[in-house]
Amino acid sequence: MRVSGLGTLARAGLVLLLAGAGAVAILLVVSSSDVPGVQSANGPGKALPDSGAESLPAGKRAPLGNPAHPPTSGAHAPAAITRDGAPLSNDQLLDALERGDVVILYDAPRPPAPLGALAAALAPPFSPALAAAGGAVILAPRAGVGGIVAVAWRHLLRVADPRDPALGQFVDFWLGRGRR
Repeated sequence: MRVSGLGTLARAGLVLLLAGAGAVAILLVVSSSDVPGVQSANGPGKALPDSGAESLPAGKRAPLGNPAHPPTSGAHAPAAITRDGAPLSNDQLLDALERGDVVILYDAPRPPAPLGALAAALAPPFSPALAAAGGAVILAPRAGVGGIVAVAWRHLLRVADPRDPALGQFVDFWLGRGRR
C-alpha cells in the first residue's frame, strides 16, 4: 500500500503505530477473559474428561467406582437429592451436577463448620426444589474422598482447608452452570 506524501521515516512510524495498536488490542482481549482463581481454560478447578451423560433406565444404577475419585460426568439414572448432609449415590451426584448444583464432599461424619457458612453465603438454604433446579450447594459425606472435594459437571477441586478461598471461587463460578 502506498501512502502518498509521506517519507520513508513517516511510513515506518505509521507501520509501528499500527502494529503497536494491534498488539494492545490483542492484549486487551486476552486479559479481559482472565478470572481470578481460574486454573483451567474452562473455569476454576481441574477440568476432567467428558464421560458422557447417558440417562440410564430406572433400576439400572451407575457403579460406585473409586470413592477417592468421585465422578464428575457419566451415565446415570435420575435420582433426586432430598436432604443436605446425607451420603449420595453416584446417580444422585451426577444428576445434581448435570443440573448445575455444586457438591462439596467431605471425608468425615459431619461437615467442617466453615463449609456450612460457605454454602449459606453462596446459595439459598438447601431444599429439594432448589437442588432440582440446579441452584444448590450440597454438602455430602463421602468416605475415602480424602479431605474436602468440590465437584461440578466435569470439574473437581481438592482443598486441604475448608476456608481456602479457591473453594468459594469454585462454587461461585460453577453454581448453576451444569452440563454444557
